[in-house]
Amino acid sequence: MGRARLLVVSANQSPAGQQPTVTSAAVKNDAVRDSAFLKACRREPVPHTPVWFMRQAGRSLPEYRKVREGIPMLESCARPELVTEITLQPVRRHNVDAAIYFSDIVVPLKAIGVDLDIKPGVGPVVEKPIRTRADLAQLRDLTPEDVPYVTEAIGLLTRELGATPLIGFAGAPFTLASYLVEGGPSRTYENAKAMMYGDPQLWADLLDRLADITAAFLKVQIEAGASAVQLFDSWAGALAPVDYRRSVLPASQKVFTAVEGYGVPRIHFGVGTGELLTPMSEAGVDVMGVDWRVPLDEAARRVGPGKALQGNLDPTVLFASTEAVEAKTREVLDSAKGLEGHIFNLGHGVMPNTPPDALTRLVDHVHTHTAR
Repeated sequence: MGRARLLVVSANQSPAGQQPTVTSAAVKNDAVRDSAFLKACRREPVPHTPVWFMRQAGRSLPEYRKVREGIPMLESCARPELVTEITLQPVRRHNVDAAIYFSDIVVPLKAIGVDLDIKPGVGPVVEKPIRTRADLAQLRDLTPEDVPYVTEAIGLLTRELGATPLIGFAGAPFTLASYLVEGGPSRTYENAKAMMYGDPQLWADLLDRLADITAAFLKVQIEAGASAVQLFDSWAGALAPVDYRRSVLPASQKVFTAVEGYGVPRIHFGVGTGELLTPMSEAGVDVMGVDWRVPLDEAARRVGPGKALQGNLDPTVLFASTEAVEAKTREVLDSAKGLEGHIFNLGHGVMPNTPPDALTRLVDHVHTHTAR
């Protein structure tokens, strides 16, 4: 693994060939800028289709479970050396084309003092859900001083990763709001939707404040050395398109606009968002993530020109035989033929019981099958 220090460079050129006005570092790292992953984000020719996996940093890896043993999730996210090790594990094992920073979408909320924890087997649980205007006082601005461990960890990572790009990430305002209003995971989002429909001004103010926090969190990661960012709106698929456009899209646009000047690729992803691909792609994205429910050629039609696509193998396919995995992978790659840019990924995160060797074989198959 190369140990050259990675300094973030501009990776967003849209339309192709147009140079950005701002870069996130004074010194360019040509090896990172010319990586297959960032070339695909820019919709440029690539030597092979790049691959990375959502939730690739951990969960399915025995080495991850070993280093995380006895350490709560949020504490793990605040230990720079541990974050570095976990982020690097799938890069070493699978030969993926990009690393994704190991963290959790509620980290910035915890950092500003929201009383929450991640309960094993449950997910994020908020002690005092936001239900009234007075509850908004929980959400102060986030500063770099709130998350020094992020800056430190990314500095360690970029030195270790060499030519491999690092993806920073954050939770989108709607998904964060869903946890904050519901008090934890939900299947119905009844409290969040009740606020959205019943008190649209409070809802708008909540999402606007979360957009500022999210943008600040992404800026910390970019300025520390992340060379792309992904905004996860994991639960946006619970919304009708008209509600998404009116009540969610403005906040997501605010996040993407806030980091536009850095010139790094901006990736957007949600689960069950086939009907939202058009409005989500209008938030200011360079790459649109697609889950497994919509073929990539159809997703390209919904998203429109000028954006790369990311996805979209069903994660459960990895439990099938090698032959079945390869056959389904070729279906995805065939669907991506003719796209302006394609990054291979799963249609959602790696499932905890996924055989690690299946992921390694999948990366090798995509690289081999798409070699130019």
